[in-house]
Amino acid sequence: MEKSNFVDKIRIFCRSGHGGAGLKHFIRNKMTALGGPDGGDGGRGAHIILKGNRNLWTLLHLRYYKNVLAENGEKGGANNCHGRNGKDIIIEVPLGTIARDEETGKKEVEILEDGQEIIWLPGGKGGLGNTNFATPTNQAPEYAQPGLPGLEGWKILELKVLADVGLVGFPNAGKSTLLSVITAAKPKIADYAFTTITPNLGMVEYRDGKSFCIADLPGIIEGAAEGKGLGHRFLRHIERNAVLLFLIPADSDDHKKEFEVLVSELEQFNPELMDKQFIIAISKSDMLDEELMKAIARELPTEIPHLFISSVAQKGLRALKDVLWKILNKPEG
Repeated sequence: MEKSNFVDKIRIFCRSGHGGAGLKHFIRNKMTALGGPDGGDGGRGAHIILKGNRNLWTLLHLRYYKNVLAENGEKGGANNCHGRNGKDIIIEVPLGTIARDEETGKKEVEILEDGQEIIWLPGGKGGLGNTNFATPTNQAPEYAQPGLPGLEGWKILELKVLADVGLVGFPNAGKSTLLSVITAAKPKIADYAFTTITPNLGMVEYRDGKSFCIADLPGIIEGAAEGKGLGHRFLRHIERNAVLLFLIPADSDDHKKEFEVLVSELEQFNPELMDKQFIIAISKSDMLDEELMKAIARELPTEIPHLFISSVAQKGLRALKDVLWKILNKPEG
């Protein structure tokens, strides 16, 4: 497989800065031989911060960014001078990025908005200088705090594509063709399995300047939930879609079974996906007459909206946009 520029998961080692030590120091000058404490506090260690950037669509720019080592805070100075804080490191990531700890698998940060900044690994707190420990009974404290250590560990950054509508279907169901027709996206299209090996996003222009985002996701196969084919790499991206549009080609041997297999794979991967809104679109329907369309419609689940479309013949696409827009903007409750 050719090396893709779409990188949706990386592993990096991160270490936030250690806090600088507080200073133990006493005033000593030509006017004062035995002055009181004047040791300053240590500076804070640098944070590692994640920031959302809507212009990024992949983690490719972090592929070779294997070690993120933040600056330590400086120690405190005499005359109650505060040590300099470490310079924070800001890592820009696409919207939909999740940061996890590799060892525990725990989700630590989630970036969903452009410009959103979240401190991922806070730097260690600087230690207090001995000035802070002076009391009426101990006017010359011989103690200052060390700085606290930063946090470190192997981390995982994982991208889950943010789109309103996700296209779900077997390879060659016509997802890429549909995306190329109703959006300005230009996905690779060919007549063999797994033409789409990375998610493609496109904006669908609706009426009166309105729009919504649709994602052509890699084709699913039986066993994808266990990691076969593109497996989890594909399934992870549909968790954020508000609507799942199941594309089933008109020339399928069994439309109902194909739909049930797709739903089964989603349910095995994450049962919560069953709470999403489903729509079925029978693609390549320009080859069907009215009688065949009625026969196929009788096979499909009655509780799920279905449409007959043809991307090549531009058939049923306006009706599809209307249905998707209506569902995406349905009042809650």
